[in-house]
Amino acid sequence: MSEAFDALKAREQASVMSTYGRYPLAVASAGGCRMRDLDGREYVDLLAGIAVCNLGHCHPEVADVVAQKARELVHVSNVFYQREQVELAEALKATCHMGKVFFCNSGAEANEGAIKLARRYMRTVKNRDAYEIITLTKSFHGRTLATLTATGQDKIKFGFDPLPEGFTTVEAGDIDALGAAVSDKTAAVLLECIQGEGGVKPFPREYLEAVQALCRQRDILFMIDEVQTGMCRTGRFWAFQNYGLTPDVFTCSKALANGLPMGAVLATDEVAAGFVPGSHATTFGGGALVSAAASKTIEIMNRDKLAERAQRLGDFAKALFAEVAERRPGKIAEIRGLGLMLGIELTFPGADVWKALMDKGFVCNLTQDTVLRLLPPLVVEQDDLKAFAEALEAILA
Repeated sequence: MSEAFDALKAREQASVMSTYGRYPLAVASAGGCRMRDLDGREYVDLLAGIAVCNLGHCHPEVADVVAQKARELVHVSNVFYQREQVELAEALKATCHMGKVFFCNSGAEANEGAIKLARRYMRTVKNRDAYEIITLTKSFHGRTLATLTATGQDKIKFGFDPLPEGFTTVEAGDIDALGAAVSDKTAAVLLECIQGEGGVKPFPREYLEAVQALCRQRDILFMIDEVQTGMCRTGRFWAFQNYGLTPDVFTCSKALANGLPMGAVLATDEVAAGFVPGSHATTFGGGALVSAAASKTIEIMNRDKLAERAQRLGDFAKALFAEVAERRPGKIAEIRGLGLMLGIELTFPGADVWKALMDKGFVCNLTQDTVLRLLPPLVVEQDDLKAFAEALEAILA
């Protein structure tokens, strides 16, 4: 590490709460699929801020919108009508079957909003005292107290008890266990079509269809967390569209404004009636600046057909990685994912491989100890994916 990095690290440790296991890298600037450190060394970014900068870093068209809007209107709060927010809601509705949108600032807030909406809808629209939310093992829904409780990973809950009541976690992929958990107190099932933090694990179509059918049969809400999987990441605008699903509620965030903090809850008109003025709110959600950035992001995604591109490049990458697995037998257990949400599961703990890839100039993520998680910008080039595969093969040798 350089003196500049060491000095910044020392300052950070003296002033910032220690809540992150930082990567040994300080990013000074970024553009497209490249990041540069304090010394000017360039890295191929295959993480995109954890599925956030889907258009690549500092996209010039989004940057121009932000710069212009920053001189027109940044924040006035949600007590006022704002054209930019309405335009964004209309753009989001055009991507799916939903009728109404609530804007917030993050994925955790979006999921918490969905949980609140499910409970209030059951009590005020359906007139049922149903409040329980059922989630799945290995899921991840956020780090507020409620979304932490909803998350199906005990390791991130340590030290935060007592946790809120009204949540049940069942074994992922077991439709019988899910059916047995539903009671007259159940308001909704919340799941991810592909569990990202859980190791990039897509659920089989049959399971997801069965969950939706169960929710319809038992008259409970079917809710999908699209925080990581949404915005063209998996080859469709929303991951649930790969399976022909029609959730009652879904959430998004990460890539919505291509790097600016924003989240949203989308619901059918019927379910959205669970919220009325005063029942839920946020100070910053859907402000003019972030809404304008998000509208431009959606416009570019549609114009440049980034969902189709993600599908095409994802298939290309999986074929590349399969060849690496054949040439390095016994090293790769499985390659999985949809579009450009990919997981390479190693047969051994992968920390050394992850670090060696960074040393070679490739930034990715390691989850569940053995899974190299790739979430590159959707504008990544084939040559970058080829170079990554070659570096991985050399390291595995």
